[in-house]
Amino acid sequence: MLKTNSRALVGSVAVAAALCSATYAQAADLPHPPPPPPAAPVAYAPPVYNWSGFYIGGHLGWGFANSSWSDPFRAGADTFSKNGFLGGGQVGFNAQFDALVLGLEGDFSWTGLKGAGADSIGDKLSTNTQWTSTVTGRIGAAFDRLLVYGKGGVAFAHDKDSLTDLALNTSNVNLTRTGWTAGAGLEYALNQNWAVRLEYDYLGFGSKTLNFTTPALGTVASNAKLNVQEVKAGIDFKFGP
Repeated sequence: MLKTNSRALVGSVAVAAALCSATYAQAADLPHPPPPPPAAPVAYAPPVYNWSGFYIGGHLGWGFANSSWSDPFRAGADTFSKNGFLGGGQVGFNAQFDALVLGLEGDFSWTGLKGAGADSIGDKLSTNTQWTSTVTGRIGAAFDRLLVYGKGGVAFAHDKDSLTDLALNTSNVNLTRTGWTAGAGLEYALNQNWAVRLEYDYLGFGSKTLNFTTPALGTVASNAKLNVQEVKAGIDFKFGP
């Protein structure tokens, strides 16, 4: 009886082993499931540039000026077109609110805007705008490192004007003018502290009376108008992060 049971047990184990082998063989023949997709890399997002802070910089450019003097000896005007290089500096402050940038800026430019002509009787006239300066508010829209802005405010200019009569006597008038300015520009931040800019400004000064006095003429008066246009390229250093 014990021998019969032993044989039955051995047979059962053999059958189970055979079934396991067959199952394992079938599982080995099945295709392996695809591996899980790789995780997407996390993209690096650089911080958005902030235009807030104090800055100081310099600029170079070209100026165009139109002067119109009333002729003291006839009806009409004597006109001068003058242009030349300019260069100087600027200082200012910006405050950014989301994409809106508000600022205040002052600049100064040495200029060489010279013109010459003659009045109706042959007296020689000359005019030289030696420097310009502006104090303006700025408003702009920031597109990360690009700033598009407009500006407007008060303008100043210094003229040295002269009249030389037919007897070669010269009378000089030095005049500092006050007027208005409006302009627009683009500024691009190279990094956290340095930015480059391109700007156009119009400066209007209206009319001022010039009084020239020589021994041959006595005192003659001319109403002189002045308008200046400036195109400037510059660079700024912004303090702070």
